[in-house]
Amino acid sequence: MRVGLLQLCASDDPTANLVQTRAWVAEAAAGGANLVLTPEVTNCVSLDRHHQNAVLHPEDSDPTLEGLRQEAAAHRVWLLIGSLALKSSGPEARFANRSFLIGPEGQIVARYDKLHMFDVQVTETETYRESEGFAPGDRAVVADAGGLPVGMTICYDVRFPVLYRQLAQAGAQVLAVPAAFSPVTGAAHWEPLLRARAIECGAYVLAPAQGGSHAATHGRSRQTYGHSMVVDPWGRVVLDAGDRLGVHYAELDVDAVARARHQLPSLTHDRIFSGP
Repeated sequence: MRVGLLQLCASDDPTANLVQTRAWVAEAAAGGANLVLTPEVTNCVSLDRHHQNAVLHPEDSDPTLEGLRQEAAAHRVWLLIGSLALKSSGPEARFANRSFLIGPEGQIVARYDKLHMFDVQVTETETYRESEGFAPGDRAVVADAGGLPVGMTICYDVRFPVLYRQLAQAGAQVLAVPAAFSPVTGAAHWEPLLRARAIECGAYVLAPAQGGSHAATHGRSRQTYGHSMVVDPWGRVVLDAGDRLGVHYAELDVDAVARARHQLPSLTHDRIFSGP
């Protein structure tokens, strides 16, 4: 199976970002990808809550979601939108950080809201409080992409291995980790975390990423690490896109999942224990 990962450097302008993303989805489909994946916050990278409130939409009227559904249908591909920043419905005032699996007829097959919020102080000058602007989800999701079970996660989730183990034990053969990783934590932790999740779960890890210096018309510009990756079920890095924007391809041997889990059946070896 051929997959195409998009490495973006999205700005805080959703309209401009959609033009670029649609073009690269079409390129990925023309390049033979059966499954195309975009990074976290595909529609808008912004640290300014007022600007986000001005340009973001609810799911049912979001132009990026509609445009990418059209693109998937036009090219008859499966499309995993890593995530979109969306206005929430109901009493929740915070935004949603929501991933979508889109089928080849443009239908929404599955949704996943990011579980773990990136509330950290990376350095003295780099602080994030994602939970101030975004509401966390409360449900793990395994979705069927044409017979391929995909565990849907987003970025900071990768630091919580229990989530991935449960996704794998629920049948996921591919673990999606779309991201907008900090350059500081990315350089130190991105590859080790992705390889660890692949090894622990005997699964492919597909991690499309934002990368570069993101243009901002309002507020501070954000920097992200890039290095979109594919890791196989034995923990080998099949693809590392470095800082190169655009479409990056990898071939998946789906049978490798069964082989890895047969060689190391640790998913069946859980023990109930007491303490600490």
